[in-house]
Order: sequence, then structure tokens, then C-alpha cells
Amino acid sequence: MKTTILNLALAATLASAQPHNHGHGRFHQKRVGASPVENVAKRGDVVTTVVAATETAYVMGDKVVTPEEAKAGIDKGLFIVVGESTPTFVPPPPPSPTPTTEKKIMAQFFQKPEPTTTSTPTPEPTPTSSTPPPPAKSSSSGSSGSGGSGLHADFPDGELPCEWESLEKYGAVSVPWAGIKGFTAVQKVPTFKAGMKIANIITAIKGEGCEDDSFCSYACPAGYVKTQWPVEQGLTGQSVGGLHCLNGKLYMTQPEKKTLCEENAGFVTIKNSLSKGVATCRTDYPGTENMIVPTWADGGATAMLANIKSADYYTWEGKDTTLQYYINPSGVAVEDACVWTSPTNPDSAGNWAPTNLGVGQSRDGNTYLSIFPNAPTSFAKLDFNIRITGDVTEKCVLENGVYYTNGKETKDGCTTAYKEGANVVVEYY
Repeated sequence: MKTTILNLALAATLASAQPHNHGHGRFHQKRVGASPVENVAKRGDVVTTVVAATETAYVMGDKVVTPEEAKAGIDKGLFIVVGESTPTFVPPPPPSPTPTTEKKIMAQFFQKPEPTTTSTPTPEPTPTSSTPPPPAKSSSSGSSGSGGSGLHADFPDGELPCEWESLEKYGAVSVPWAGIKGFTAVQKVPTFKAGMKIANIITAIKGEGCEDDSFCSYACPAGYVKTQWPVEQGLTGQSVGGLHCLNGKLYMTQPEKKTLCEENAGFVTIKNSLSKGVATCRTDYPGTENMIVPTWADGGATAMLANIKSADYYTWEGKDTTLQYYINPSGVAVEDACVWTSPTNPDSAGNWAPTNLGVGQSRDGNTYLSIFPNAPTSFAKLDFNIRITGDVTEKCVLENGVYYTNGKETKDGCTTAYKEGANVVVEYY
């Protein structure tokens, strides 16, 4: 029976001796059965979650914890997941877009130079004319924060208060359903010291906001990615993202990046040929890694998916990273889809969305796109089809719940690639 090992910690201090299983896949992989936004730590004890094909066993040290006790701890914000689950999907390699390429190009969403199978998480991209997802249960567009200097304006380092309104004036997009006053996540770091890995990370829960001694993460308009995260990351592999709140003011954590959001490697177009809208949710990475960053495409409309140059974005322990999206059933609003546990579709949206999409531009200049089942987390079936079209190396399709590469059925998903500057569309139909 297939198992996935997860490390959970009881909230407040993540001890250096605590075990850590951070097996990064080609895409930014989700954790199974625990919410990163609501999981926080209190002591250095370690909880290990063993996920089998159809059951989950929880162990704290040598003690078995019942599912009810584990769920209660998660619901109360007592647990934090350390790192990511071991990946369960490795897509088949697409042929190189350039026939004369000497090296065989793997279907990568991780650093290519080394032949090892160690891969990485996911970064975040950005477009220029996309429509941000709706903030409520409607298909209207959200605000892109035009009340201040705008998306392309330099953020005033260390001048503005630790409030959401400070970010909104510079293009960030509010995520009110997270319950953290517009932010996607707030990671409290009371023992933070510059130049040292962060041993104590406490994730804010609903009702709290950005406060002193915290890193405050945020969403950007569809197609754009955030630019800010500290050089200092978690002691045991946790990712940390956002601006630093110190003495009541917000400070840039990547000061060489002057704006809060950027396009990075450009974007991929979503074409929604359905009658209903679709929420495609990206993980907040680096950060709590919750699938909370929204892209909404109305029925009959298009939207932008961010793409990143993996070598120039966030690295996890020296490894390149990529972006991962969760594709939700049609008609599920962003605040019910871009969350860990969906209040309306708990078995088929959010962390349990049927399908994942990975995207990232490799060091070879090619962007790799993959669609694959959200296994072993979800048993749901997407209520529409997906095809990737344009100047791509492979015909990658999900039709009636079955994945195909060039017309041949592939159980674990499909991968394709394209050169920089190519026109590529991910169509929902």
C-alpha cells in the first residue's frame, strides 16, 4: 500500500533535532490532510502523519494519536507541517523543443544539472493584462490595488505601517477569505535574527493580522508573483515569505526588487470555454504553502497564469523551484476553492481538487507544463477537460478523467514544453 510520510510539529518551537522529510518533487507538492495556514507549533514535539492509500495514521513521537485528536489539533491551529510530502508523481519526459539539443531534457520542475532525483517546490509568475479572481461568490473581478502608486511603483521600504492597505496601494490583491486581514499568511518569528535560520515559526490564525516580528505574505494579480521573502528560511526546511514587519513598519526582504509584484517569466493563458467560471489556485510559496493565491477565469473568458524563471526565483536549499496550481471544479468560487478545506466542496476542491498543474521555465530556456492527478490526496474527478495547445512539444490532454500524451493514455498525467516567446494556451472545455 502506497504511503506518504509527513512531519508535523506542535506549535511554537521547531527544534533543530526534529526529523524532517522534505522530499521535493518536480512540482511544488501539497501535504495530505493537514492545513498549513491553520497548523502552528507550541513545543518541539514532532507529529508524523503516515498517509496510506485510503487511511491516515497519526503518530506523535511513539504515541499513536486518533484521527479525531489529530483533526482537533489541526482545527485549533496547534500543528504545523514541516516541509512537503514526498512527491507521488514524476511526469514522463517530453522531447526537447530543439532537436539538436545534446542532453536529454527531462520533464523538469527542478534543478537540471544534477542527475539525482531530488527536486523542488514552486515559485510564482506574472502577466500584464489579466483579471484578478473574484473576492466573493461571484464572477466579478477583484481589486488590483489601484488606490496608490500602483502595481509598477517602487514600494517605500520601512515607511508604511504593517497593515494590508499599505500593500494594496502598490498592486497586491487582498485575500479576505483567509481571515488574516487581506494577507495570504503571517508567519510570526519572535526569535528571528538576521543571518540565521529561523527555528521558531508560528503561523497566524484567522482573526490575526500582520504584526511586529512577523513575515507577512501576500497575493499579486493573476499572472504576477510576489517578489519578497527573507534570505533566512526555516531551520528544518520550512519556507518563509513576505515583507518583514518590524517596529510597526513594513520592510522589503528582497530589497533589490523594488516592486511587490512582477511578471518574472511572463505568463501562460487560460482559455475557459465552459459556461461556468473556474478557480485555479496557486500555492503561497515561499510561505505557508497553502493553495490560496487565486486566478479566476469566467466562463467564456481568458485569464493569465504566472510563470517563473526557476533559476532566478526562490530556491529551496540551493535547488530551483517551480509553481504549482490546483484546478478546481467549475462554478466553485475562489473563496471556496483557494483554501485548504473547501466549505462547499470538501472532497473535490482546495487541497482535494482533482487536478494539479505545474509550470516553470528551466535553465535551458524552455517552460515545462504538466497536468497530473492530485494523488493520493483526491479521488475526485474533474467535471471538464483540459488541453494544452500552441507551440508545444507534446499534445497534453485530460479528457473524461483520462490523461493522454500525443493520443496515448498516460496514467500519471502528461507533460509538454515550449520555448520562450511561444504562444501556449491551457484550455478548459
